[in-house]
Amino acid sequence: MNGDWLIRGRDGRLTVYLPSGDAVLCRAERGLGGPWEDAPRTVGGAQKLHPGAAVGQGTDGYAHLAAWRPTAPGESGLVHSTHFRPHLAALDWTPIGHPDKKGDRTGPPAVTVDGAGRGYVFVRNGSGGVSLRNQKVKGGWGGWLDLEGHGVEGELAPVTGESGLVELYACAPGGILHWRQEGDGKKPVRTEGVDTSVRAGTLRALATSAEHTTLFFTDGSGDVCAWRPGEKPVTLLPSAGPGPVSAVRCVIEGHDCTVLAQRSASGRVAFAAYPTEQESAGAWWTESGPRLPAEAVVSVALDEHEEVVAASLTPSTGTVLLTRRKDEPGLALEAWREL
Repeated sequence: MNGDWLIRGRDGRLTVYLPSGDAVLCRAERGLGGPWEDAPRTVGGAQKLHPGAAVGQGTDGYAHLAAWRPTAPGESGLVHSTHFRPHLAALDWTPIGHPDKKGDRTGPPAVTVDGAGRGYVFVRNGSGGVSLRNQKVKGGWGGWLDLEGHGVEGELAPVTGESGLVELYACAPGGILHWRQEGDGKKPVRTEGVDTSVRAGTLRALATSAEHTTLFFTDGSGDVCAWRPGEKPVTLLPSAGPGPVSAVRCVIEGHDCTVLAQRSASGRVAFAAYPTEQESAGAWWTESGPRLPAEAVVSVALDEHEEVVAASLTPSTGTVLLTRRKDEPGLALEAWREL
């Protein structure tokens, strides 16, 4: 899944979204902080999907999902679904077309939701740039928009700032591209990117203040870096392992902190925390939980008490492990348990 696949729903219950062959599954808590549903449920009906779905969430708590589906031999189209509450069924998948009108998959989709609750689906197009289709102010979907760009690689990293405006980060040869909305519902426009060494597939963006979003990425030397447009990238700490970090903001002992999580090279989940937007304060990894297979991924979120909760997923088996922050100083975590 591209995006944070562990989320807190509108009613406060946690939900995980899981890839499963030609479908996306969801599984939720039965009650706040309580036991989970016995088995996952299929999202969006019986529509068969290609692997590589994306998920994003708005401030209203609704989850938006996008995926490719086969439409004809050698051709595919994108579909979208909204999941309003964890205990309800998600809406059926709605076709939203192809950025090049027709053809096969062009790249993994990515989703974010603006401040008014409208879904934005981004995808690389056949020209190597980025295309967008988003829900309109008065309902329905607008047409496909070409945001331009070139040489885009890996998964896109969209994010919605505290302003409710949408931004997008993308990896390209030699650096990072950036787009930003300049007004509610407006087409995101290309802004100044940054020339830097970056590994495709490691981008993850987070709203970190009223003025800024922060992009986390792994550079060519294997360090996790942080970048805010208008500034220079800052090296934060060595990467714990491959792939993107998962990131969330929370309050720890009265301080606004950013928590990062990543499957480490040892196979365990590594966590790091530092004062938000104060990368100079430094950060270091602390490993937690059992050793996981190389394919395992991790996602972090906040629970009903605004405390850190983390989940790991082993896709081949569907095994999900969960941990929460203890009521202790620092970032102490409970023992991991299987759902």
